[in-house]
Amino acid sequence: MSSVSRALRQSSRHASRVVAQAMPKAAYSSLARAVVGKAVPRAAIQGVRGVKTMDFAGVKETVYERSDWLLPKLQEYFKNDTLALIGYGSQGHGQGLNARDNGLNVVIGVRKDGESWRQAVEDGWVPGETLFPIEEAIKKGTIIMNLLSDAAQSSTWPTIAPLITKGKTLYFSHGFSIVFKDDTHVIPPPDVDVILVAPKGSGRTVRTLFKEGRGINSSIAVWQDVTGKAKERAIALAVAVGSGYMYDTTFEKEVYSDLYGERGVLMGAIQGLFRAQYEILRRNGHTPSEAFNETVEEATQSLYPLIGAKGMDYMYNACSTTARRGALDWAPVFEKANLPIFERLYESVRNGTETRKALEFNGRKTYREDLARELEEINNQEIWRAGHTVRSLRPDYRPDSE
Repeated sequence: MSSVSRALRQSSRHASRVVAQAMPKAAYSSLARAVVGKAVPRAAIQGVRGVKTMDFAGVKETVYERSDWLLPKLQEYFKNDTLALIGYGSQGHGQGLNARDNGLNVVIGVRKDGESWRQAVEDGWVPGETLFPIEEAIKKGTIIMNLLSDAAQSSTWPTIAPLITKGKTLYFSHGFSIVFKDDTHVIPPPDVDVILVAPKGSGRTVRTLFKEGRGINSSIAVWQDVTGKAKERAIALAVAVGSGYMYDTTFEKEVYSDLYGERGVLMGAIQGLFRAQYEILRRNGHTPSEAFNETVEEATQSLYPLIGAKGMDYMYNACSTTARRGALDWAPVFEKANLPIFERLYESVRNGTETRKALEFNGRKTYREDLARELEEINNQEIWRAGHTVRSLRPDYRPDSE
């Protein structure tokens, strides 16, 4: 585990203990009312309480807010349920702690005495009370939250499937295993509700935004509705695990957009663009510090936060006239050059190529060693070695954050 991961986990564990001890059972509601929907013009919203029809660039969509699920109602709704959360990675950690802090009955299921077991114990889950081996946790649960990795969902399904008995609800946070069932062989039994709550961010962000009283946005979907209440349950569970607002999708659209985005501008494309721009600057005699500052530091510390807060047009207006003119001229050039790449990427996602690659790699016995080697190659690239030094110059830099 890297020093960054250790620091994040330690910080989250400490905050979790504080929240668990100090948070009253109706704590989030007033915070939610204070922050949800502030920036949306009222004319763009129709509806009452927690369900609204909103205009997204001319397209009307339904949005579900947690304001209709105040904690007393949430706790009453799930009073007879046990959430059996299987897997304690990033999403398992964030969603599990949030649901526990919201007063719901949660048990964790992981391999006994493995690394996830040890991490769960450190986060306050008690062996024999709220922490169990996977099979035992599933037997105790009425809502089975399968948050194992995609590869692990596939490899463990033959063991798990017989335990998903009639009357239980099967919950996912990614459509991967269900949509690509021909590759994963994950086929739910026909007599259970199958739902999805997909937070749009890492499990760490799910946890952080919850502790701040805000809440992440999440997509929800129903694959199989046996009871007639699958969607209602998906919305309620989304609130329980820390969502601020939810919007409709399908299992297919969720997994297509997720795999596409991760490989595109969220992670894959941005690394490629950063590296390409940095290398051209270096080839033309710019120093590592200048190349990094003009490629990464200014983007992440100055410009991207403006886009997140106010939009691209706002960021353009905040820049110099020269920068603005050049950006407007070159944006269509990059768009034209990249459209064929993104078309090829989307088709690779849709036809299952990306799924098969992920299952093959993540299913290797040498997975962790192979991954560490590839990540170390990125870490050793000059751009990121220069970045280490640049970050150390920030006024808020802490040595233990690296």
